[in-house]
Amino acid sequence: MSLYRFQPEGMLQNKAENREALSSQAQLERAMREGRILEATALLCDSEMRLHVDLGCMRGYIAREECVWCRPGEQIKDIAVLTRVGKPVCFQIIGFDTENGERVAILSRRAAQALCAAHFFEQLRAGDILPARVTHLEPYGAFVDVGCGISSLLSIDCISVSRIAHPRDRLCAGMPLYVAIKYIDRDLMRIFVTLKELLGTWTENAARFRAGETVTGRVRSVESYGVFVELAPNLAGLAELRTAGERVQVAAGDLAAVYIKSILPERMKVKLVIIDSYPAPETPEPPEYFIDTKTTRHLDYWEYSPACSGKLIETVFDA
Repeated sequence: MSLYRFQPEGMLQNKAENREALSSQAQLERAMREGRILEATALLCDSEMRLHVDLGCMRGYIAREECVWCRPGEQIKDIAVLTRVGKPVCFQIIGFDTENGERVAILSRRAAQALCAAHFFEQLRAGDILPARVTHLEPYGAFVDVGCGISSLLSIDCISVSRIAHPRDRLCAGMPLYVAIKYIDRDLMRIFVTLKELLGTWTENAARFRAGETVTGRVRSVESYGVFVELAPNLAGLAELRTAGERVQVAAGDLAAVYIKSILPERMKVKLVIIDSYPAPETPEPPEYFIDTKTTRHLDYWEYSPACSGKLIETVFDA
């Protein structure tokens, strides 16, 4: 069984226990009695705004009012139903019916989401680590599914310590992640999450590099005083604008071969020289974590800055 009771949509569909539950009507009836959450693909949305779901052994449908769990004051939007077509949906089975002589299952995504939400707001606290999946990107951050399609905001300043211009610099829709809960607003029933605390401290990131090495980095910004080059998601260095008397020709987003002149822990600085640059692939790589995501479930405190530095950068997860 997974360490995590509730999974982002799409992560349960191919698991053996889910496939077994969809193998026959008898297994579906058992899943209904046990109140289990299952997943299958939504095939279409009909004129009555019902989602038709392929259960393998039979067809199921989710009525419009059962498609989405809503927070207080919210209403179901048609776009929230339509955009599930062709994608996995979670659900609980709430009954069976006969339609045009065919046995069909009556499903509720709302019930599955409500069960997940009740668990989250009753049991979870700041610092808890959850699996997530990126659903879409905005200039101010990424929205991630933290379980059963429940959305949470990962703001741009929480994606990494290194500054980025847009979440697409680091993430893409559909990317699986682990995130830590930054804050839970139980009144508004919203969860806010953070990623940077899972990507290592300054010391952990800097330990991978040595002065005198030439390595690959990504240009994050070009300023009047130098070029910021990211060596790792939580570590960036500053390169001179001129090399051997010639102005460096780079643009934000480029990959660059950089020579490491010095690493200064007390100042949290890495001095670089750009050797060459070239266009970067459009699709970002999944993040590399500095925690064991299979066993680490919670963080109370995270200190990014080295002990020798006069500047303190930390995260205190208040329960």
